[in-house]
Amino acid sequence: MSESLVVCDVAEDLVEKLRKFRFRKETNNAAIIMKIDKDKRLVVLDEELEGISPDELKDELPERQPRTFIVYSYKYQHDDGRVSYPLCFIFSSPVGCKPEQQMMYAGSKNKLVQTAELTKVFEIRNTEDLTEEWLQLLLPNWLNGGIRVNHTNSVVYFIWKN
Repeated sequence: MSESLVVCDVAEDLVEKLRKFRFRKETNNAAIIMKIDKDKRLVVLDEELEGISPDELKDELPERQPRTFIVYSYKYQHDDGRVSYPLCFIFSSPVGCKPEQQMMYAGSKNKLVQTAELTKVFEIRNTEDLTEEWLQLLLPNWLNGGIRVNHTNSVVYFIWKN
């Protein structure tokens, strides 16, 4: 039996915040940015952002620290005119981070994804890749069956519930 390495648990108040975020009524883009509190060994809330575009979100991310887990509610316009608001989990793991930090974040990622019941999981290696075009490229692929896509230096994983 294979079990994921879990380095940090998810703070209870963050679990509640993520649950409420999932059912939010607003129709703008919004993000919850999370980080690891190394002393408490917990994933905690870092910042909440409302009305933020992917390009603005990119500017909020550190270029060389894997401190970032993001849950992003994105207003997505389908080709047939429908609008949806998929919740995207974005894990920022830039090249050049300290190995111990990378392991702590990578080991905690699966626990956070499961706890928050997220299905669209993306990883970026270069913060410059987080753009409107990037999401517009990835979301149709995910919606059409969960194909793994490599986009420049980013690795993208598509996960869904059975």
